[in-house]
Amino acid sequence: MLRQFLSILPLSAVLVMGQGDDEMILIPGGTFDMGRPVDQPDSDNTPAHNVKINSFYMDKYEVTVGQFKKFLEDTDYDFDWKLWEKYWVSPTDDHPMVNVDWYEAAAYAKWAGKRLPTEAEWEYAARGGLEGKRYPWGDSITKNDANFHKYWKHDEEYDPDDPVKKSGKDTWRYGTAPVGSFAPNGYGLYDMAGNVSEWCSDFYQWDYYKNSPTDNPKGPETGTTKVSRGGHWYSWHKGLRVYNRGDNPPDVNRWQDVQGFRCAKDLK
Repeated sequence: MLRQFLSILPLSAVLVMGQGDDEMILIPGGTFDMGRPVDQPDSDNTPAHNVKINSFYMDKYEVTVGQFKKFLEDTDYDFDWKLWEKYWVSPTDDHPMVNVDWYEAAAYAKWAGKRLPTEAEWEYAARGGLEGKRYPWGDSITKNDANFHKYWKHDEEYDPDDPVKKSGKDTWRYGTAPVGSFAPNGYGLYDMAGNVSEWCSDFYQWDYYKNSPTDNPKGPETGTTKVSRGGHWYSWHKGLRVYNRGDNPPDVNRWQDVQGFRCAKDLK
């Protein structure tokens, strides 16, 4: 019923305005098939399984450098800026924050009165209301859709003769794009594919989908790594598919120029 009600409202009616550029979108609850549609026994994103998600709020954009600076100024949190990320990968306040481990992302979320999304919430939101598609907008990707490195040649989406697949809006070859540089998905969320990988709250488990709960799954109770979703600016195109999973140690301190996050929030 909530989904039907929200579907007749303009997007602005489900937009929650925070302070400054801190905007969140109300994601209407529902059910969806989580995971890769075609089962592969050797894959961590199968079998596809039906999941119920309660309504929640999701950040409209990835957390920016400017927003993270406000967090550091307000809390005196001990954070190590890396020169490469600061001056090249995400050089302005409008670029997504990078070089954040899971603990730093969770600390920001708590300071902002939010939390990190669950993996199931993230995929549900990334799909934008579409069912069974590879990306937030459909089944194929071009350089007009997202910021990513290049195509994996051994894939049916690769077409060396298609000029849009070689160039387009994605002119950020060696770093992130300012948030919101590409079109949003059906829920009004930006950069749910590419730009930076996004931390989720869940511990990662390779075969979790075989026994995942149906109702608002939150991942395994324990683990050694945390889930990361969405692909990033240095990903092959296949890494941006909404069902693909990644993981990293929560205190990872290497190769972090591709890692960022966005926050979620429960309905009150």
